[in-house]
Amino acid sequence: MTGVLAVDLGKTNCRAALWTEAGRFDAEGPGAAGLAAVDGAVTAEHAILAVVRKLLQRAGLTCAATVAVGAAGALSATVAAQVLAERLLVALPARRLAMTSDAVIAHAGALAGQPGVVLAVGTGAVAISVGGDGAFTRVDGCGPWLGDDGSGTWLGLAGLRSVLRAEDGRGLPTSLCAAALARFGALADLPAVIGGDANPARQAARFAGDVIRSAASGDAVAGDLLAQAVRALVTTTRAAVARCGIPEPVPLALIGGLLDGEPVLRAQLQAGLVDGPVRVRPQAAAGTALDGARLLAERTDTIHEARLQRVWAATQPASGFAS
Repeated sequence: MTGVLAVDLGKTNCRAALWTEAGRFDAEGPGAAGLAAVDGAVTAEHAILAVVRKLLQRAGLTCAATVAVGAAGALSATVAAQVLAERLLVALPARRLAMTSDAVIAHAGALAGQPGVVLAVGTGAVAISVGGDGAFTRVDGCGPWLGDDGSGTWLGLAGLRSVLRAEDGRGLPTSLCAAALARFGALADLPAVIGGDANPARQAARFAGDVIRSAASGDAVAGDLLAQAVRALVTTTRAAVARCGIPEPVPLALIGGLLDGEPVLRAQLQAGLVDGPVRVRPQAAAGTALDGARLLAERTDTIHEARLQRVWAATQPASGFAS
């Protein structure tokens, strides 16, 4: 008995689901820093295999016939994505494997393979627009050092910077100092705690919820940071909507761990998107990124196909991302 295996590798978590004749099996573990990071393919492989091998064992299988992986950074680091795909094909093993970005599988799952825009906000932040003809636009998703504006990492880092400025007299007093102390320990150790972590973006993103909750409690510093994050995410979303190229109102789904876990952020973001120059039709996500990965594993005729790398066992040719 074999099955269809879907993997969603983000910078915070790695989630996997396996569909077999016996039903669905799920597993989860830590994520990886992203394929664009140093040794990105290697660290991604380790994170994926730690989760998938546990999942296969639970299902009583040694392999899955069809695999689809969405990995953070795959659209930017295409060589690393190809290396990861080929290594996983052997390590799992599998007969065929589709590799793409975690943002692509999230789009496919949220809109059930249909055109529109998806904004995903978690550790990172990216808006994906796919038109009816497959025309593809990615807005932001540039990683924690060059982009991901308004993301969990962005908001967490901004909050921690405000903490350090308040502590040494450069900034305004803020309740974020107490929140940071409770979460990370001595404030003097913050640079080492964040910078010395194997995944600094994930570590910093842990503080994003504290910033949002402090803002909701009336802290002026946190409130300003939350407002900046919302404006950045609105700008990202509107840029993607404007380039979607489908009739108004454009279908729009808002997804991601930060939005799911922090209703204050979701509510403010939705309010900010109401009066854009292109009308949108907000809708609940039809499915998860894992549902999207399964869809892309089983079909080769979707509007997302040009953004996949497919590799096959034996002598089958591989295909790469379209230019």
